[in-house]
Formats: sequence, C-alpha cells, structure tokens
Amino acid sequence: MTVPAVAATSPVGPVDAPILLLGPSLGTSTVVWERVVPALARHYRVVAWDLPGHGESPAAADGFTVAELADAVADAVSGLGVGPLFYAGVSLGGATGLELMLRHSDLVRAAAIVASGARLGDPHAWHERAAKVRAQGTPSLVIPSAQRWFAPGWVAREPELSSRLLHILRDADDSSYARCCEALADYDVRGRLRDIQAPVAAVWGEHDAVAPEQNAREIADGVRRGRAVRVSGAAHLPPAEQPDAVAAVLLDFFAAADGPTPTTKEAG
Repeated sequence: MTVPAVAATSPVGPVDAPILLLGPSLGTSTVVWERVVPALARHYRVVAWDLPGHGESPAAADGFTVAELADAVADAVSGLGVGPLFYAGVSLGGATGLELMLRHSDLVRAAAIVASGARLGDPHAWHERAAKVRAQGTPSLVIPSAQRWFAPGWVAREPELSSRLLHILRDADDSSYARCCEALADYDVRGRLRDIQAPVAAVWGEHDAVAPEQNAREIADGVRRGRAVRVSGAAHLPPAEQPDAVAAVLLDFFAAADGPTPTTKEAG
C-alpha cells in the first residue's frame, strides 16, 4: 500500500476567502460538482480533486486504503498555504472526508459528507466489482451505475450531463477503479466517529439506495457535532442532480459551522 497521487483544480473564488475542498464519487470526477461551484465560489475559494485514475489524476501504481487517499488529499492541498478548510465529498469522496477529519483534524474546519457512510456496502461485493472491472473494464458498469446514480426521470431531463458523467466512468482507468473498490472493501470508521471534532453535515438523497438515510443518520448521531440533511429529488449524486439545493445546504451549514447544529433538515 502507498499514498496515491491525486490532482486538484486551480482555486476559483475570492482570493481571501476560506478554502472549500470538494471530493468526487467513485467513477466520476470534478464534473459532479461543476453546477454547484458557481454558487459556492461567491463565498469560498473552491478547489476540487479527482480520484486516482479518474479525471485529471494519474493512475494508481499500487493499492491504497481510504485513509491513504485522505493523506493524498491532504498532500494535494498542502501547497495552498491556508488554515483549516471546509470540505464536501460525495460517496468515496465523503468517506475520504471522514478519514481526513480523523487523520488530519487540524486541516478540516467542517465537512459535509454527501451520499456516503462510515462504511459503504459489503466487502465481498466490492471485491467482486473490482474483479469484474479488471476482467471487463469500466464500460461494463455504465448501465448498472446509471440505475444507481440518478433519481427517477433525471436522465431524461438532463441527457447531456448524465452522458458526460457516464463517459467519465467509461474512461476511468480500470486498475485504479478496481483499487478504489478494494479500498472501500476495507473501509469502516463506524467505531471512530466519536473521535471527529469538527461539525459534520451528513447529506443523503431521497432516492439513494447506495447510501440511504440510515447511513447519514449513523454519521450524524455518531460524531460529536452532527446534523442530517435530506436532498429531495436526488439519488446517489446530489450535487449533479440537485445543484441548487446542495449549494443551499452547504452554504447554510458552513456559515453556521461553529455553532451546535444537531438537527434534521430537508432541502429542495
């Protein structure tokens, strides 16, 4: 195992604003956040990162854990020369956020963990998916991913963006995608949530079967300062599906991040 390399976008937003770091879900890239960035960049210096072998990040040369992925993200932003930053991540990007708060607690001021969990899925299923991708490539995942990722009717309403996201999956490096699956197979921070000091918003999509409400509530109840927020009309990729609602959730949460926020809300 080794710390992989990840690429980050150039910051956008006011030069004197706090950094807001955005993480992607497995099989996507920074594109999953692109419709949310304009609203966020009015208030924050926004940076997004790509998973190994996805988007602009190089392929992984070796296996890695989600904890090591968090180390890679910390390394990627170390040159920004800023104090504690805000973080939001989807699915594997959300899992990375939890590990980031556990391993680099001084780096994260508050985090939104979106469509994710303290554990995600079944280890055996992740190993099966890794083997399938190594044998058949990521194109074999396009149809089942389209069924998991998007709320009913969304693909018909947003054919251009859904097509772009699925092409990113198709073009992801097979070996790197498989290594991400194996990292998720070993990932489980359920017993460590109480160690997280920063405020956390656990956000779930109304139609998400991958990371449903119970995942979000487990996080919100497990950390010291947590809240759970539902995004209506979304499944597993809320920032792409409901960008306005997600932007509102993040702006509201980060603005109040220094106060107690133990509530459940609905967005959209």
